[in-house]
Amino acid sequence: MSAAVLFGGLIGLLLLGVPIAISLGFTSLAFIALATDDPPVIVAQKLFDTMEHTTLLAIPFFVLSSHFLTSGGVSRRLIDFARALVGWMHGGLAMAAVVSCMFFAAISGSSPATVVAIGSIMIPGMINAGYEKSFAVGTIATAGSLGILIPPSIPMIVYADAVEESVGKMFIAGIIPGLMMGGLLMLVTWLYARYRDMPREPWQGWRHLLQCFLRAFWGLLLIFIVVGGIYGGIFTPTEAAAVAAVYSAFIALFVHRDLAFSGVPEVMLNAAKMTSMLMFIIACAMIFAHALTEQQIPQDLARSIMDKDLSPHAFLLLVNVILWFAGDFMEPSAILLIMAPLFHPIAVSLGIDPIHLGIIMTTNMEVGMITPPVGLNLYVAAGLSGMSLGAVTRAAVPWMLVLIVALLLITYIPWLSLVLVEAMF
Repeated sequence: MSAAVLFGGLIGLLLLGVPIAISLGFTSLAFIALATDDPPVIVAQKLFDTMEHTTLLAIPFFVLSSHFLTSGGVSRRLIDFARALVGWMHGGLAMAAVVSCMFFAAISGSSPATVVAIGSIMIPGMINAGYEKSFAVGTIATAGSLGILIPPSIPMIVYADAVEESVGKMFIAGIIPGLMMGGLLMLVTWLYARYRDMPREPWQGWRHLLQCFLRAFWGLLLIFIVVGGIYGGIFTPTEAAAVAAVYSAFIALFVHRDLAFSGVPEVMLNAAKMTSMLMFIIACAMIFAHALTEQQIPQDLARSIMDKDLSPHAFLLLVNVILWFAGDFMEPSAILLIMAPLFHPIAVSLGIDPIHLGIIMTTNMEVGMITPPVGLNLYVAAGLSGMSLGAVTRAAVPWMLVLIVALLLITYIPWLSLVLVEAMF
């Protein structure tokens, strides 16, 4: 009954259009005040306790890093390199868009930032080159979701903090699934473009490719600094995030010089706005999770699932279905903070690796980014293209099916997530 009241209140507020953070906080506060013996002051205590998690300190730094990269011209250089790399193939510009999203995802850790940085350049470029507008928008909206899975990833940090797993292991585990998903998107794009005989750019030679690589080198180097630094034990994920922020500011101001010092306050302000939004959502989600825990809802759910004697494969299918539904209405960080503590103990009891579970949940968040009505990438792509939300959603459907195929492969082939983790840790 308690679970029905909590989730019913939350879903009701979301359907009314109330922001996710307010919905989570108000539902939790009302439930704690009316249905429990806890004093309402515990809500304020939880809000501040949430901010003390060391792991979560990585989020503001990665957000700041992505804003410096977006403002500092790194995205343009990554796009030029991607075009030189695959632009000569059928549908080369669309494939270059996917590769660019993979590159930028790996240095920003943010899905919406990837869509903005790459889409603002590539959507007009693809349309001018003769591509259908819906094709261009669908490609960018979907490929931008790779920002969640390819490390560094903010949702991975949130999951690791929620279940007390290693952020470094999560980052390493996301590499092969992220590359596989990007590869599948490129393959489908190439097949469709070849079937429709879409335009491609002329091959400009190895010299041009090398020149583009050197121009993009400083941005690409950040990938190796973050992932290599964590794996090499040079710094923790939180320290890696701080290094990424400083490095991004350095290349934007002193190497590429695309960002003037006068533009730094605006970059800092925009990063602060996004950080405050994310942290407020996380804090309210933690209050909601506290209400669930106090009512023994995770424990009851675990017992009911165990009583049904579900196999690991059936449990993972159930996880995917629940997360698919949740992704239609909620923001990724909130979903992970609420659902991860529910699924984690059950997965462990069934012999499922918690890191593998984290990658499955993160991949589901990718699908949620292009699933209405709360798919953030759809809203961003609609704003960039001037198309309606419905039109963008229809444009993204073919690529959404590709993501679902990738999700099933990641779910039932644990090797994809764990092979690098087992080799490195």
